[in-house]
Amino acid sequence: MNISIIGTGYVGLSTGVCLAEIGHDVVCIDTDQKKIALLKSGISPIYEPGMDELLEKNIAAKRLSFTNSHQEGLAQAEIIIIAVGTPQKEDGSADLSYLETAVADIAANLSHDAVVIIKSTVPVGTNDRVRQMLQQLLPDHVKVDVVSNPEFLRQGSAIRDTLEADRIVIGAENEAAALKVKEMYAPLNVPVLITSNRSAEMIKYASNSFLATKISFINEIANLCEAAGADVLAVAKGMGYDKRIGSHFLNAGIGYGGSCFPKDVKALLHTAKQFGREFALLKETVAVNESQRTLLVDKVLARFGNVAGLRFAMLGLAFKPETDDMREAPSIPISRRLAELGAVVVAYDPVALENGKRVIGDRIQYANSLSEAVQDADALLIVTEWDEIKNMDLEKLAAQKNPLIIFDGRNCLDEAKIAALPAVEYYPVGRPAIIKGK
Repeated sequence: MNISIIGTGYVGLSTGVCLAEIGHDVVCIDTDQKKIALLKSGISPIYEPGMDELLEKNIAAKRLSFTNSHQEGLAQAEIIIIAVGTPQKEDGSADLSYLETAVADIAANLSHDAVVIIKSTVPVGTNDRVRQMLQQLLPDHVKVDVVSNPEFLRQGSAIRDTLEADRIVIGAENEAAALKVKEMYAPLNVPVLITSNRSAEMIKYASNSFLATKISFINEIANLCEAAGADVLAVAKGMGYDKRIGSHFLNAGIGYGGSCFPKDVKALLHTAKQFGREFALLKETVAVNESQRTLLVDKVLARFGNVAGLRFAMLGLAFKPETDDMREAPSIPISRRLAELGAVVVAYDPVALENGKRVIGDRIQYANSLSEAVQDADALLIVTEWDEIKNMDLEKLAAQKNPLIIFDGRNCLDEAKIAALPAVEYYPVGRPAIIKGK
């Protein structure tokens, strides 16, 4: 099939390279000229494992191309996928201005029948609204069907999540359009659910909000475990064996971040309010997460009291490993609060360092290596569980510091290795601290 994708962010680019990989001819359209120039030369503007290889492979095979021109990009399109951002407004609702611009661009440049897929995360009823817009804007001889096809990608595993999807959700009011989209995905050989537009739109928000709630739940359990002397890892493991619960998203820590969970939870809350519903559970999900994001600072203050002039190595900036995304990352409020208290914060991240500098700015310092960050640090704060950070040489660090003080916001270090050190203070989340040689 000839497929055009509007938007080359995480979703659009990941979808584009994967659809090309399974044999389709894909044109990706973006108004950012610098981004398109990079992509044409085979360079991805985002960090995503596996992206560069698929990009280079499918450009060479002439199945994948990039353009700034909607006229050129839509010329042969059988299916048009809208994958633009829908950022959060101040009131929690989704900003649909980029989507509306994309719809207007389609209407101004499409001269033949096509199926328009909305892959962007949008509130319930948006597909109906887009259908009405296109009917009003397009010439009478051009017919389009609008299909909801939400994405369920995780940054850091977007390629795998596309090629090995758990399910594909297709929301359509026209059966022929739904079957055409199903055919597009047929080479993936994964389960397909065909439903209405509105149900498909709700599935995306409900899925992300449920996962966010699961994270906040286990974080509340973690805080209770600390107070009661229990171990949240053992509790989560015991819960996870129950097939009704499952083990995924039961990792206690310093809260969720990124571009999806915070935005989608608040957007669903806004939708509930529009329909006269009070979603009390989601309100608490948000409140718990906001509190959890600065939990490490609370632990630092409980240990040190006054932190003015003390030096802290903040290990990790991105909201999760295998991405350079800083959106809603816990490193932001942690660094801000410590800096306000007069502490010196030296941050390191193997991938997100430049993005961190842009987002956090000069209120903290930045190190180009793990060893540089921990040098002369009074304590280490683990914020992102990169493999490099999980596997750092604890014995070497312990030989340099007496005691070695670590606040582990991701429970990612090996407790057996910690316990073997001669002088250490180890403060995890939801587990008993290990204090030796104090």
